[in-house]
Amino acid sequence: MRLVFGFKRLRWAAVEVPIIMPKPDVVALTGGYRKTPFLQLGADIYCDSALAAKVIERLAPTPTLYPESAPLAEQVAQWADSTLFWAAVVWGAQPGAIAVTMDGLPPEALKALAVDRAALTAGMKRLSVGEARIQVQRHCAAFARQLGDGRRFLFGAEASIADFSVAHGLWFIRRATPVAGILEPFVALNAWLDRMLAFGHGQRESMTSSEAIAVAASAAASGPHAQAAVLAGQGLEAGMPVTVAATDYGTEPVAGTLVGLSDEEIVVRRSDERAGTVHVHFPRAGFQVREVREAKALKEPVQ
Repeated sequence: MRLVFGFKRLRWAAVEVPIIMPKPDVVALTGGYRKTPFLQLGADIYCDSALAAKVIERLAPTPTLYPESAPLAEQVAQWADSTLFWAAVVWGAQPGAIAVTMDGLPPEALKALAVDRAALTAGMKRLSVGEARIQVQRHCAAFARQLGDGRRFLFGAEASIADFSVAHGLWFIRRATPVAGILEPFVALNAWLDRMLAFGHGQRESMTSSEAIAVAASAAASGPHAQAAVLAGQGLEAGMPVTVAATDYGTEPVAGTLVGLSDEEIVVRRSDERAGTVHVHFPRAGFQVREVREAKALKEPVQ
């Protein structure tokens, strides 16, 4: 997401959060969703990079992340955020590389990180290092061929959300210098990655997590939340108690009152003693919303 801010030349505030649980200040805002990054605008919290990118696009539409010249950019980005990302993580998190990637964390902290990530991804089928190598090489070769005609970005002259999602995974590998050599044969791809990283991070300021919570509480007390509505035909109604959970990993549910539901977005209202009344937004893709009922037999989840 930082490159997106740079691409759009935006001023923004960054909050450093713990890399492992517990994350009490994160939970105060999200209600239990623990993955990062997430985007905060007052008392509206937007979870998942895909949704955050669309919100940023609405606020600052130029230059666009979704050019007409790249009609499949969003689908490629979704693939990159899952398939490519996990291949990159497995390859870049090898022993000897992860300490470099994580900025020299001491052995005790690396062990704690491993335990935390094992719990976060429990139940997921993970690639072996050998499988990750094959996938990374194949994907890089395909992108290098696509860039081989001299285009500046994956779909042509304009960068798109696909470029940023692919760059995220490859940046992770490049940071893992002991294993980053896997990228060296792909000259055009490395030149493209250099162009992506050159966007920078925009005008970044720092904010503490306590300040972020105070911003949410002030916004909740003084003004309306972002517009949201439960559209007809979605299978649920406004005001229902629901839970929302990711369908891949980090599946801890967030409980709240349903205030928004469409083909693109889920919005729940929840209250926190420090953050006040917040609206937590999730993309529809990759998340599951379920009505909470007192009876043991729950409704089938609405995808």
